[in-house]
Amino acid sequence: MERTPHILVVDDDREIRNLLSKFLTKNGLRVSLAADGREMRRVLAEAKIDLIVLDIMMPGESGLTLCGQLRATSSTPILMLTAVGEETDRIIGLEMGADDYMPKPFNPRELLARIRAILRRTEDRAAAVVAAEAESDPVFAFDGWQLQPARRQLLDPAGQPVDLTGGEFDLLVTLVERPQRVLSRDRLLDLTKGRAASLFDRSIDVQIGRLRRKLENAAAGSGGLIATVRGGGYMFTAAVTGAKQSARGESRVEDEAGEEA
Repeated sequence: MERTPHILVVDDDREIRNLLSKFLTKNGLRVSLAADGREMRRVLAEAKIDLIVLDIMMPGESGLTLCGQLRATSSTPILMLTAVGEETDRIIGLEMGADDYMPKPFNPRELLARIRAILRRTEDRAAAVVAAEAESDPVFAFDGWQLQPARRQLLDPAGQPVDLTGGEFDLLVTLVERPQRVLSRDRLLDLTKGRAASLFDRSIDVQIGRLRRKLENAAAGSGGLIATVRGGGYMFTAAVTGAKQSARGESRVEDEAGEEA
């Protein structure tokens, strides 16, 4: 029997909690509710949660504080709810490891679509790990680095693992599989999150910045592996062993209409 995904909604607004509980339950999800960090930790200690919908603006411990605490000990996907116009909060949330965000007020159907997309990606990761146990683990090699998608592992040139969030890892795999090809923000968002970009959506830029810093911290000079192409997007510059080959005649620029980087 297929397991029903379990969603934890953390929001101090009772009306929003009840609305989401009814809507998500009606659409085939199991839902638990928490009004603050204390209740959130209690639910997490008692149940296996597949995804957390986390409001940023809460009294006491804010959603950003809770996101940081969660990422220190857990890889459970997090979708953050932010106030309209609070772009700084969205960027900080992504910096701290949130997988996605939605501004309030929001359309419950869009929230459901985002949740399902994240759950599909999580299931794909788990399936990849299982597949790796049955066959050899493919390895992408570049400039002394090793990327093992099935094992969800990145090793620096010294052989040490580099800690990446789920979103950062998916973005790196997408870039490494398409080396020396320009990928627009819209294309990267479609490949990694399965959705189109909205106006002012800078989530890809934030994750690119995080990847660059982690690559630089792990090995001096490695931040140059990801280049910004003005008017095009981003490109993984290193030659990659094991990368997918482009189809004959395919353009090296996936989307020249991408917004200026």
